[in-house]
Amino acid sequence: MAATQALRAGAWRVVELLTTPLVPGDYLDVVAPLRNREVLRAKVVGVRHETDRAVTLTLRPGRGWRRHQPGQYLRLGVDVDGVRLWRAYSLTSSPDRRDGLLTVTVTGVDGGAVSGHLLRRARPGMLLGLERPAGDFTVPPRAPAKALFVTAGSGLTPIMGILRGTALRDVVLVHSARSAQDVLFAGELRDLARDGRIRLVERHTGSDGRITPADLVALVPDIAERDTWACGPNDMLDELAAYWTAAGLAGRLHVERFRPAVVAAGDGGTVTFLRSGPSVEAGGGTPLLEAGEAAGVLMPSGCRMGICFGCVLPLREGAVRDLRDGRVTTATAGDDVLVQTCVNAAAGDCHLDV
Repeated sequence: MAATQALRAGAWRVVELLTTPLVPGDYLDVVAPLRNREVLRAKVVGVRHETDRAVTLTLRPGRGWRRHQPGQYLRLGVDVDGVRLWRAYSLTSSPDRRDGLLTVTVTGVDGGAVSGHLLRRARPGMLLGLERPAGDFTVPPRAPAKALFVTAGSGLTPIMGILRGTALRDVVLVHSARSAQDVLFAGELRDLARDGRIRLVERHTGSDGRITPADLVALVPDIAERDTWACGPNDMLDELAAYWTAAGLAGRLHVERFRPAVVAAGDGGTVTFLRSGPSVEAGGGTPLLEAGEAAGVLMPSGCRMGICFGCVLPLREGAVRDLRDGRVTTATAGDDVLVQTCVNAAAGDCHLDV
């Protein structure tokens, strides 16, 4: 056994010498992209259409993923026409799945580049950029005795993650959709209601109109006794917040608002190094690594060829372009998108966390 291990170790050292300045692991990242902990990715392993305008993606996350809490979201990086666009999607799966897989449900948005792309073109085997889970739209460890969920449209998705991943006893779900055919997870929700696990109130806005706080009070007489989680269009959330505040119940209302993410890409721009201080002008053909070094910033690096991932840094805001294939990666304020500085250049103003 010892001789076999020594032989393997010797063979590995020979391979390392042959591949210098890279290491064998760098090449493994090319053929096994989910193994790299520094650049997190996910592979699509299942695609299921929920409605005509919504699709559930089952994802296998790469190494480095950490367990999420029910109700949190993640950001996916999707390549659309050579541009990597990042969008936030609520996790709809329980964190306790034995197979370690995740699900997100994407609802089509009129003119939405990413949602439209995923609805039409998502296939098993597709690789996506991935960020770790975030968000505080969650149920506390000491769950409330009574819970109310108020959702509309795709605002149901974080609540589905909570229902699947949290043990709650007394639950009322009031959900609005355009029609009965547009209700996400309709079969599962109606099964939960039939089994007595939730009380489900469906509101079909095409025939019933938008739900108001007055409607909720009539539908849920003990509303003041319930902790409430609400997610949906901003006008609905604004009305609910105003009502809960006027009733002296603002502390019992938890709201999740979906954030738009739009960044315009250009050629070159101002690169700001957030922790080091300087901001420099960089051309569209200058790697971020070189721009930082020229400004006196201590930049991490390795192979400088885009293989070893030793130069990876978080892009907090802005746009960068991959000099190898022209692909643009974007981030909006609050994002934490990892990029390789040795092979990416500014595609507009951008902020790096270094």
